[in-house]
Amino acid sequence: MKNATFFWIVLILASVAAWAIFEYLLPEFIQHGGPLVIVLIVLMILVVTLVFERILSLSKAAGRGSSVPFLRDVLDRARAGDVQGAIELCEARGGTMAGILAAALHRYDALNAEGIQDRRVAADEVEHAIDEAKTLETPALERNLTALSTIASIATMVGLLGTTIGMIRSFAALAHAGAPDATQLSLGISEALINTAGGLIAAILAIVAYNYFTTKVDGITQTTEEAGAALMHALGLRSAAHARTQRHVGASATSAPGIVGA
Repeated sequence: MKNATFFWIVLILASVAAWAIFEYLLPEFIQHGGPLVIVLIVLMILVVTLVFERILSLSKAAGRGSSVPFLRDVLDRARAGDVQGAIELCEARGGTMAGILAAALHRYDALNAEGIQDRRVAADEVEHAIDEAKTLETPALERNLTALSTIASIATMVGLLGTTIGMIRSFAALAHAGAPDATQLSLGISEALINTAGGLIAAILAIVAYNYFTTKVDGITQTTEEAGAALMHALGLRSAAHARTQRHVGASATSAPGIVGA
């Protein structure tokens, strides 16, 4: 809901800004591109705004400082049994990885407080806590990426529409009886080319931004998964989780038709 409100506010402000830019700042030859130029300017402003929003959000998701020494300190404290100290490190750093590790550590600490000694149960509970935290964090990482992809497609289509309208105007000028209307012909060609260029610029910006931020999100996600696995190992739960997985796989293979005796 907040994201939708943010997007609509940005869209309204971008529309007002685009109209002002079109009327007062653009040279006359670009204004010949027609009202679709305003739409293309709106799309460009949206791309720039979303780029800054993603930069700030992903910087916050990365947390404070380098992840390597942070993860090393958390794992060292987890191995030493200082779960509260590891949680404090996570809360001090902030970010996606720290939040997920903190959720796992909180769950592990709660299990210890409840006196649960079964390592397989503990492994299952901690893995479940990690999965839940990932489910909550992932939407924040991927927010507005779909909007960037959509803008790239819309910009291309708007540019193509402007090109088509400009060519229609050009052919209409050629269709006059007698000598063609040179002014209308040049205006039509100008409108077509300006809209083509504007659509390509907006689409290129959106595509580059989308691919860049998708790569950043994938990197954060992969680092977080590796950190979660390392934490499970540091807590002594990785072997228990592996044994539980192997037991489930073996049971499924035994019960599956055609597996036995194959």
